[in-house]
Amino acid sequence: MPQWIYLLLLFIAFSIIGYLIIKQVPSLLHTPLMSGMNALSGITLLGALLITDLLARNGQIFLSYVFGGLSVILAMINVVGGFFVTERMLKKFKKGDNK
Repeated sequence: MPQWIYLLLLFIAFSIIGYLIIKQVPSLLHTPLMSGMNALSGITLLGALLITDLLARNGQIFLSYVFGGLSVILAMINVVGGFFVTERMLKKFKKGDNK
């Protein structure tokens, strides 16, 4: 079986595990959980770069450009979006009239 199938199966398995773990967190703890996870979201960017390198080393240059570029873009949307959401949450807790 090709290596990319193993990587795809790992991605699906860990996505399901992550969903089940987050589903068990009480809603009161979602705000600190989200802001703490924004720092760890950079790992998705490292994973995207790793996949790009893996495909390029296997001689699949076109696939590495397509999947690598797409995964880097999606990972950066995840990171930047998480920081914007955290900033909005922190503004709600500031004292004064900062609207």
